[in-house]
Amino acid sequence: MTLPQPDLEALAAKAGAIFPAPPSAGLICSADEIFNCAEVTAELAEILKKDGKESDLRKEIVPLLMARRKAAMAQIAASFREQPRAARAMTRSYTWLTDCLVSCAFHVATVRFYPLATPTEAERIALFAVGGYGRGEMAPQSDVDLLFLTPYKITPWAESVIESMLYLLWDLRLKVGHSSRTVKDCLRLGREDFTIRTALLENRFLRGHEPLDEELNTRLEEELFKGTEQEFIEAKLNERDERHNKQGQRYVVEPNVKEGKGGLRDLQSLFWIAKYVYHVSEVSELVEKEVLAQDELERFIEAENFLWAVRGHLHLTAGRPMEQLTFDVQVEIADQMGYSDKGGRRGVEHFMQEFFRQATAVGDLTRILLTKLEANHAKAEPLLERIFRRRPRMKPGYKMVHNRLDVADEKVFLEDPLNLLRLFEEGLRTGMLIHPDAMRLVTANLDLIDDDFRANKEARRLFLDLLLKHGNPERALRRMNELGVLSAFIPEFEPIVAMMQFNMYHSYTVDEHTIQVISNFMDIERKDLEEELPLSSEILASSGINRKALMVAMLLHDIGKGRDIDHSVLGAQIARKVAPNLGLNKADSETVEWLVRYHLLMSDTAQKRDIADPRTVRDFAKAVKTVDRLNLLTILTVCDIRGVGPDTWNNWKAVLLRALYGQTKLVLEDGMEAITRENRGTKAKKLLREELCDWPSKDLKKETARHYEPYWQGLHITAHKVFADLLRDIPDDEIRIDLHPDEDRDATRVCFAMADHPGIFSRMCGALALVGANIVDARTFTSKDGYATAAFWIQDSDDAPYEAARLPRLRKMIERTLAGEVVTTEAIRSRDVIKKRERAFKVPTTILFDNEGSEIYTIIEVDTRDRPGLLFDLTRTLANSNVYIASAVIATFGEQVVDTFYVKDMFGLKFHADSKQKTLEKKLREAIEKGAERANA
Repeated sequence: MTLPQPDLEALAAKAGAIFPAPPSAGLICSADEIFNCAEVTAELAEILKKDGKESDLRKEIVPLLMARRKAAMAQIAASFREQPRAARAMTRSYTWLTDCLVSCAFHVATVRFYPLATPTEAERIALFAVGGYGRGEMAPQSDVDLLFLTPYKITPWAESVIESMLYLLWDLRLKVGHSSRTVKDCLRLGREDFTIRTALLENRFLRGHEPLDEELNTRLEEELFKGTEQEFIEAKLNERDERHNKQGQRYVVEPNVKEGKGGLRDLQSLFWIAKYVYHVSEVSELVEKEVLAQDELERFIEAENFLWAVRGHLHLTAGRPMEQLTFDVQVEIADQMGYSDKGGRRGVEHFMQEFFRQATAVGDLTRILLTKLEANHAKAEPLLERIFRRRPRMKPGYKMVHNRLDVADEKVFLEDPLNLLRLFEEGLRTGMLIHPDAMRLVTANLDLIDDDFRANKEARRLFLDLLLKHGNPERALRRMNELGVLSAFIPEFEPIVAMMQFNMYHSYTVDEHTIQVISNFMDIERKDLEEELPLSSEILASSGINRKALMVAMLLHDIGKGRDIDHSVLGAQIARKVAPNLGLNKADSETVEWLVRYHLLMSDTAQKRDIADPRTVRDFAKAVKTVDRLNLLTILTVCDIRGVGPDTWNNWKAVLLRALYGQTKLVLEDGMEAITRENRGTKAKKLLREELCDWPSKDLKKETARHYEPYWQGLHITAHKVFADLLRDIPDDEIRIDLHPDEDRDATRVCFAMADHPGIFSRMCGALALVGANIVDARTFTSKDGYATAAFWIQDSDDAPYEAARLPRLRKMIERTLAGEVVTTEAIRSRDVIKKRERAFKVPTTILFDNEGSEIYTIIEVDTRDRPGLLFDLTRTLANSNVYIASAVIATFGEQVVDTFYVKDMFGLKFHADSKQKTLEKKLREAIEKGAERANA
């Protein structure tokens, strides 16, 4: 439409009223640095003076506001990086900027494009911010949720205003979510949908017909909110439970800042409930309502500020509305928030420890608020249930409140500080959950757990009984840990609380991992894992194991983590002090110290060494010394591996540990002669003769005479039979392959037989790498008549055996590669890539030469960053250096891999010379560095 020139000039004069005042709480920088209202008013006035169509004027308004928006976003981001923890000022700044843009669009649409001199009652409109925008909490990439409210059914004029505004805001690249409703619509939809009801709860009037604001909020309170508190609470708690089930537990290593357990959404849910029930507009008002104590309010504000700071940096780093703290962005955000490497730990680990501690605080606050709500709004139990449900018998001093264990008299309870431990014992004894009021009482009085408390014999007895007597100590330990009791009683435990290990192997924080380990042990004791863990179950059932020493060792096994030195060594030193302090006698304390010091020994031996080599077993048996220690270490090792993460334990590890246990027990009971090479070889040949009883004796004699001793001790009879078939009448120019699922080991076994020539092992590794196979173990042997036999155990990308349907294609690709149709060094380039989110992990390369671990081979252990083409690069380097590889043992720990090679030189001798070792190490390091550059390119 076209207006007379005087009217246009009058409009320009009024433009100064279009923008909201900056918030009184303050912005991240001065308001004018974000959005200079005076300048924009003047610039806008020049455009509004012009005569022209809406589309033409919008073409001038959009560039003006877009330039202002871009400059403002850059200014807020820069100021936030200078003040990386000023989260609330950051969210207020983004909110105020959005208010300015939205208000400007409203002004232009209602006053310039579609003005009404005398609007009718129906031609009224009010504009509201709802949801997070209504709350005034906006991150850099937050959505803009708007509610257009009209008194009656929407009119053509209102439709035009809304459409005009939305086009303008969309042109400014704002992510706008909108709804157009009457007050009646809001009430009806709010009754039907709790998401809509929650958004309406946080409405904030922006512009337009102000009486509609008063009408909406009055009617929401009177006709929707009042009397429906219980259903709203239940709906929000159900939403929370669904969210937690979807996101996983609090200590997941790549947490979701917004939706995860202990994240921002949990804090927001708390406030929604509090606002709905207690009619507060600020969290601080909950202190006056006696819902939160002052220190709890401070914890709320601290957690909220921290989580919003993290979310703000996450959005800025990703450049999109990303909510998950993936590994790659964790490093960047830790740096932006000022965390640095210190005390043997990376800055990112300090950052994530703080994150998990704040998430725990959110959990505590949730419990506190829900307790108050439960007291005020709990539904009565059905009468029949109250009559017939058996109440647990509690000791004097306790009472049951809403089916939870509470303290009868706080003053009496605190007269004896040991009650701080007795509470948890009573919880385990009765099977009841502890009431949050009792938890608050404990948290507020942790100072009672002092040196005298820790030295008290009764306190020590109570703690050991919690571990040993009630069948589910993990429940008490987890709650004691969250409330700070565990680290108050064992101060040495405090540094590992919420400690995150920045790698892809560990799924839990160190303290949660420790509790998972104890939980695994209890599952074995309860006989819940007899099928999955037959050896551990048998040991516990038959050996009269020292439970006290084992349980304390489990509690302390990782207590030395996070420092500059080997955590096993430091942990043993700490255990030497802590075990007696917990009331263990000298013998048990020494056992605990030994278990902590060597808790990785069995795992490392089984996964990083060739346990078919008698020297490996002999050395392990020497370290363990007794069958009792072997039993304890086996249980600890199994529980430790299973406690790393939900998918860490598999049949492959189980087979290795069972084999090492069986052979070591044999040596400890019958002596080293029981597993000598000669004995093994004789038994293996006898078994093969029995399997091949239908073979002519001439062929059978040839097969049993063609192999050296290591072949007979290094493979199972099933592999010996396969190789016998592959080698029978094999021509020199043929490559024979057998692929077979090895279900006992969760892997596919690939057997090769061919004429031997230099570098053949490396070519096989390359062929398997090209088909995407993950090699977990390998054995290679040369026969006396010049044939190479090699057995590989491989898994697919999901760490599982290859499905039978995929084996023909797998065989074809391997045959093509070995036949030279595919050039491995060229083809591997496209496969040898490290994913972007995994590039933040640093794994220092360590190369060790060991001439003592095997009688006839030098052991080369390469510990470095894993990638698809690594094994091919290493074996090719060894082959080019005339190194004969007898076997390779591959152990993968997330992004870290330990490749162990049993090797000889070209003359069949060990690598004793220091100069040869250094030359070989230099070549291996060069191959690793070049491959890493290629994989990260």
